[in-house]
Amino acid sequence: MKAKSSLKQIAPYQQGKQIQDIKRQYQIDRIVKLSSNENPYGYADTVRQFLASYEPAFDIYPDGHTAQLRKDLAYKLKVSESEIIFGSGSEEIVQMICRAYLFQGVNTVMATPTFPQYKHNAIIEGAKIKEIPTIEGHHDLNGMLEAIDQDTNVIWLCSPNNPTGTPITKQDFIAFMDTCPQHVLVVLDEAYYEYLDETKDLHAMEQIQKYNNLIILRTFSKAYGLAGLRIGYGVANKQIINQLNVVRGPFNTTSIAQQIAQIALADEAFIEETRQQNLKVKLDFQAFLDRIGWHYYPSETNFMLVSTPTSGTKVFDYLIQHGFIVRPGELLGIPNTFRFTLGLQDDMYRMQELLSLYQHQNS
Repeated sequence: MKAKSSLKQIAPYQQGKQIQDIKRQYQIDRIVKLSSNENPYGYADTVRQFLASYEPAFDIYPDGHTAQLRKDLAYKLKVSESEIIFGSGSEEIVQMICRAYLFQGVNTVMATPTFPQYKHNAIIEGAKIKEIPTIEGHHDLNGMLEAIDQDTNVIWLCSPNNPTGTPITKQDFIAFMDTCPQHVLVVLDEAYYEYLDETKDLHAMEQIQKYNNLIILRTFSKAYGLAGLRIGYGVANKQIINQLNVVRGPFNTTSIAQQIAQIALADEAFIEETRQQNLKVKLDFQAFLDRIGWHYYPSETNFMLVSTPTSGTKVFDYLIQHGFIVRPGELLGIPNTFRFTLGLQDDMYRMQELLSLYQHQNS
């Protein structure tokens, strides 16, 4: 059978080794997974209490409109219910955007490095990719604006950026939106929004009415601790949402994901506790890196990208033997770095010990 010719340019997502395989290979009992930026504190107790008495109705299709969660989210964000779209994680909305707005003959602009699924899905649709290198981990917004031409349909902003963890400032964001041509859809991916310091909040939701070419993506996979349920959302003006609904599957989020996300959304105390614990661990690890002299990017997320004296792959190989799974920078397009989730404090202390030993062995 003949598939799209664009598929020849990319490969399927390569998942890392399974935890059980790692345990067996290295003869270790406990694995600390720090490669996917999940919440090490799990999810809210209110969610656990709900699950204890939950009686699923798996024989019935979910609400395709996601009515109850939509109502609560619209109230929380102070937007109209018609300005929200839900997806199986915000990643599915990335797919919807590419399917709706990208095709052969148009181009899309993005930073590099950034979340790889923008490029992956754009290539599938046949669009030309324009990648603008980051400057010290930050988006080169002027360079991205200069890359726009009459054939540019979508531009991607990831703030805080994955994998560098660096945010865009509110002043720079507003200046960018004021300059960006109206025919270009601006996708602002705020997957790590809940981890932001309040002073670095873009307050982008307030700009939806002002900028008709803006869509904001967020997720329940990170701070809310619901990565396994796959649910996220996008917010934009009604016209954009209507266009995306055309390419959205009718029952694309499950009943249990909708119900649990609704409960998690209401538990602001859990999100605040997650944010505070993450900040505490981050500051402690930054102090450790300062002591050993390793450069790191200023992260506003639950992960860090660190430069190493050797290849990131070598650090990965060393840490995995001791039960720590991280992400080597060679897989992210940034050699001699590695990215890791900020985990539980005791695990981070252990990783500091391992990295100190590693530095001694490689100095």
